Amino acid sequence: MEEDYKIIDHYLMIRLPEEIDHHSCSVICRRADHMMLDNSVSHIVFDFSDTKFMDSSGIGVLAGRYRKISCFGGKVYVIHANRRIRKILEMSGIGDIVEMIDQEEKIEK
Repeated sequence: MEEDYKIIDHYLMIRLPEEIDHHSCSVICRRADHMMLDNSVSHIVFDFSDTKFMDSSGIGVLAGRYRKISCFGGKVYVIHANRRIRKILEMSGIGDIVEMIDQEEKIEK
């Protein structure tokens, strides 16, 4: 959905769906990569506000976008992840390459 992908101050903001699985990941990757190429994007923010389920393919989405944006000095942020999603991200080791932001914290400009 168009409103789930926005550019705000050189950040690509992606509001993720309720379920992140193999099928939805291919759509997310394709759309994110397209927006990164077509816009001046420095960082990517994945918003997990609506996400209730994520399988291992979601880890691939984050890792793949990290590989692409880090080449240009960019960062990947995760916001609004519930306890279950955070646990998956931490156990996978993805927390070593993306920044998980609590609601009170601010993303650097």
